[in-house]
Amino acid sequence: MERRGPLFNIFIYICALLLAAVILAPVFWLFIMSISPAADLAAKPLRWWPHTPDFSRYRVLLSTMENSAGAAFTSSLINSIEVAAMATTAAIALAIPAGWAVSRTPTVGWSLTMVIATYMLPPVALAVPLYMGLARLGMLNNVFGLALVYLTILAPFTTWLMKSGFDSIPKEIEAAAMIDGAGLFQTLKIITLPLALPVVATSALFAFLLAWDEFFYALLFTSDQRAKTLTVAIADLAGGRVSDYGLIATAGVLAALPPVLVGLVMQRALISGLTSGGVKG
Repeated sequence: MERRGPLFNIFIYICALLLAAVILAPVFWLFIMSISPAADLAAKPLRWWPHTPDFSRYRVLLSTMENSAGAAFTSSLINSIEVAAMATTAAIALAIPAGWAVSRTPTVGWSLTMVIATYMLPPVALAVPLYMGLARLGMLNNVFGLALVYLTILAPFTTWLMKSGFDSIPKEIEAAAMIDGAGLFQTLKIITLPLALPVVATSALFAFLLAWDEFFYALLFTSDQRAKTLTVAIADLAGGRVSDYGLIATAGVLAALPPVLVGLVMQRALISGLTSGGVKG
């Protein structure tokens, strides 16, 4: 291996620290706002750390008292987890066979291209037909209905990612397994999917994040705590005449925790998929 001098290593570490600072600084400031009294948030000059950290907003938002801000927030948090989990699971379940079929049958690749082209349409163009469809099915203001809408967004995206992953797997490996007597489903289970596990984990991570952050359809198709998601609930906190920016920051910190946890879990799955796929290939 080429030896790198100490100055080059120092430069790499400085760049890494600068990148980490740029990424983490907004998150750190969001946390500071969440524990700062209202007077400190409006103080001039700006106080970079509160004299007396206040964690009462976390107790408010995590409270389960009926008809409280905490009850609305926790209900929206649960709704977001359910909707994102259902939409992601369904999208991956559809994307794996669809992505493999398109990868192994190039003549039908045009179908995926046509579906991906729908991403060029603005969301508002699809709002009316989606609303009418959900209304006809009686699934307005329903977590299952919202997950179904998200599925229409996530399925083409995850299928495209899965196709790219399957394209990198040689067809000869599958052909060799079938020559040895393995059936189609055995080949997919034993050979193809372990090799594609990193792409599956990546697709699931991006799908979950897209569903978690979606706001427009959640705003249109939900109306109360039965189906309202976290993005809409946070917007409601800023909708009054007087906004508690510390409370909004607290909601932002809490809303960021589930995606971070999912990212950590998917990171382990991605690394394990790389190692196991390399061994089995």
